[in-house]
Amino acid sequence: MRFVDSSVFIYAYLRPLKKLSPDLVNVKHGARKIVERIVAGEEAATSIVHISEIANILEARMPIQESLDLLSGLFCLVNLHILDPSRTLYETAIQQARSSNIGANDALAILLMNQLKIKEIYSFNTDFDEIEGVKRIIE
Repeated sequence: MRFVDSSVFIYAYLRPLKKLSPDLVNVKHGARKIVERIVAGEEAATSIVHISEIANILEARMPIQESLDLLSGLFCLVNLHILDPSRTLYETAIQQARSSNIGANDALAILLMNQLKIKEIYSFNTDFDEIEGVKRIIE
């Protein structure tokens, strides 16, 4: 099982407002391939915090009903384990973020991955490349 960062769903679902660079076209293609595998049944995990990140961005950039449909679809995937971290764990993530110079939600992902003994993360966030013991997968 792999952890899925919010960046994967955001790149997969958002429609571009302008012509994309070839690099971003590749990122969107990789994100769609990952989402297709998860929809097809690949076991994966994310957290309610990461779902909230997705919601904030999708709701700002697409019609509300469409974004809500996409979010609802994530909750229908029985193979996508949506974790519900505690306040204490999030406070620990903030401390880890300070010491690692990464975002709080990235630190939370790492803590959750450690709890579940997950070593790989689907993400387009290069900050994960600096984390020892974590392999970032982009397609």
